[in-house]
Amino acid sequence: MIYRKINICFVLPDLNRGGAQRIMSYISQNLDKDRFKCTLLIINSSKETDFKIKNIEVKYLNKKRLLNASLSLLLHLKLRDYDIVIGSIGHINKILGIFSIFFRKTKFIGREASLDTIIQKYNKPKSSPINLMFNNYRKKLDGVICQSNDMMDHVIQDYQLNRENVFIINNPITIKPPIELLKRPTHDVKQFITIGRLSQEKGHSRILNVLSKLIDINWHYTIIGEGIENENIINQIIFLKLESQVTLVPHLDDVREALQSSDLFLQGSFVEGFPNALLESCLLGTPVVAFKAPGGTNEIINNNINGFIASNNDEYLNYIRIAIIEKSWNHKAISDSVLEKFNPKSIISKYENLFIKISNK
Repeated sequence: MIYRKINICFVLPDLNRGGAQRIMSYISQNLDKDRFKCTLLIINSSKETDFKIKNIEVKYLNKKRLLNASLSLLLHLKLRDYDIVIGSIGHINKILGIFSIFFRKTKFIGREASLDTIIQKYNKPKSSPINLMFNNYRKKLDGVICQSNDMMDHVIQDYQLNRENVFIINNPITIKPPIELLKRPTHDVKQFITIGRLSQEKGHSRILNVLSKLIDINWHYTIIGEGIENENIINQIIFLKLESQVTLVPHLDDVREALQSSDLFLQGSFVEGFPNALLESCLLGTPVVAFKAPGGTNEIINNNINGFIASNNDEYLNYIRIAIIEKSWNHKAISDSVLEKFNPKSIISKYENLFIKISNK
């Protein structure tokens, strides 16, 4: 059967290392080319691009700020006559909600990146004309994509959305699974790792507090990330006298080797959208100890299969000890636990079905 291709525009601020950028660009490149024609529309310039895009059109507006790009964005959408326009960052979703008023046929979708009303407790949002102009933008969208059940409950309750317009689609695995998971070498000094931006809601501080009490195991902790909490984290490391046991690394081009060579992935987040680094850790066979938090963590971790979820600091410390001393991990089972649920083919299919459904409204 020959179908009319559905013409979709993915609007992103840039193509840097951000999770939303990576996931949305991955989706756009892997939709069925016989059913969908995809364009990536980037607010920033090509100089801000950290990874390559293949087989789809990429258009750059070359603007530093979304507010300055608003007119160019509107004109582009008007001229191209897209069937669907999708955003995945809060301020872009907001302006797409405003734009939807001026389009009769085009459908607008927003993908939620986080549980924003909870994150605002840790990071005060910047005020902007767009925020003041249109606060209830989600009700103007034709669909809202949530990455987890917690996120869905959050947006429906906080913004009084119609359940029929809210869709749950988890993030796909975007790195290749290991061909073979060999038995890990035994480390005399146990290797712990955390990957993520250095911001208050990520909970690096409480991980460090827990580790300062872990005196019966030889360990080293690597934190990979950048952010506004960098100085506070350094000061805490010094205060706790952990300088010889904790290493801060701003960025690694490929974290795969670092994850595979670690004994344990530590997550301290107070809130999550959908933790991609945690997901990739499990895919590579490295177990996780995380704190209980709103978001997608509880949809990834199966206690005693690929990690543990702790309710408080004492339980977190106990789970680290169990994971390192008592537990004999099946690294293939860890990988399979996420590969079965979040495999890219299944997730891409959910996006395709959603786009077909939305375009037929």
